Amino acid sequence: MITMKNINKGYMLGEEKLPILKNIDFHVERGEYVAILGPSGSGKTTLMNIIGCMDVMDSGEYYLDGMAIHDTSEDRLTDVRNNKIGFIFQNYQLIPTYNVMQNIIMPLLMRGMNHKEAEEQCSETIRLLGLDHRIGHRPSELSGGQKQRVSIARALVGKPAILLADEPTGALDQSSGKDVLKLFQELNEMGNTIVMITHDLNVAQSAKRIVRIVDGQLFE
Repeated sequence: MITMKNINKGYMLGEEKLPILKNIDFHVERGEYVAILGPSGSGKTTLMNIIGCMDVMDSGEYYLDGMAIHDTSEDRLTDVRNNKIGFIFQNYQLIPTYNVMQNIIMPLLMRGMNHKEAEEQCSETIRLLGLDHRIGHRPSELSGGQKQRVSIARALVGKPAILLADEPTGALDQSSGKDVLKLFQELNEMGNTIVMITHDLNVAQSAKRIVRIVDGQLFE
């Protein structure tokens, strides 16, 4: 599902280039649940942005679901983000004026799906996430755990190739965090490929495989 070969990335700091990722090799098979574990400043956010096609590498090769991302135009990368990757963020990134259904359905409407068909596809995901009784509620009326479930439902609804989760329990209390990690395990058992970014070893241990990133280098 993901193959990265010799990925390098740096940013200019004045007249000097500061290396962030150094010769990264990373592979994820279809149906895997992998945690990328690293402290602040280790390069994990930069790596996540490249995996999510929100940033580009300076050198190296990146293949996502058979597509050569390193040879893909920016316009095409927008399609990749919309169709192949389901994003789950620490702070949910829900639209506050939209209710649960409107937040979840949005990616399908952006693809050009008609509203009736999109609602039918959403209904299945909403039931799966246990949000049936919340579809008319706005984010301000939901708990943190419920907001994250809406975020996960929005990521799932388009049937992406991978789910990319950035510190998905970071804004949750311990009980809600455990519920979300249990949900990830259930989604993985259903065949979903999940890549999770975290600084917390206890969170990472819910995944089936852990890789560590330290000073821009990746270690199994």
